[in-house]
Amino acid sequence: MYSKTELKKLKANFWEGFCTYCSYIPELKNRKSKFMLYNTKMKGIEMKFEASREGAFVILEINLKNEQARLDKFEQFERYKSLIENNFHGELVWDFAFRRESGEEVCRIYAQKRGIDLHRRSDWIAFYEFMSTNMLKLENVFKEIKEGIT
Repeated sequence: MYSKTELKKLKANFWEGFCTYCSYIPELKNRKSKFMLYNTKMKGIEMKFEASREGAFVILEINLKNEQARLDKFEQFERYKSLIENNFHGELVWDFAFRRESGEEVCRIYAQKRGIDLHRRSDWIAFYEFMSTNMLKLENVFKEIKEGIT
C-alpha cells in the first residue's frame, strides 16, 4: 500500500511520463496542446483519461446538468454509432447512466483496457500506448461528426 503522499507522487510521475511519451508521437509533436480534452468547444462535452488500478480509460463524457439535454446529446452521438465504432473496432462502451464516485450521473462513451494497474510501473507503457492511440482515434472521429451534433 502507498501512503497518500506516495500515491500522489506516483500519479505525478505517471502523468509526467505520459507527457514525455506523447512528445515522441509524430501526430502530437507539433501540436500546441497535446489533446483536445476539455476544449471540445461544445458545452457539456469533454474528453478524459482515467488511469487506475482497474486499468486505462479514454472517455467522451456528456455532463450537462439537465438530464433531458444530456440524454438528447447522447442520442445524437448514437446516430453516429457505426462510424464511431468502426474507428474502435466495436470495442466501445456506451453508458447513458454512468455514476461518478461523487454520485453525479453523466453519459459516457469510452474505450477501456483492463488487466493493467497504475501501481505497477511495468504497466505504464501499456497505459501510455493505449491512452495516446485511443484518444487520437476519439478526437479524429469527434472532429468528423462534430458538425452533426447540436
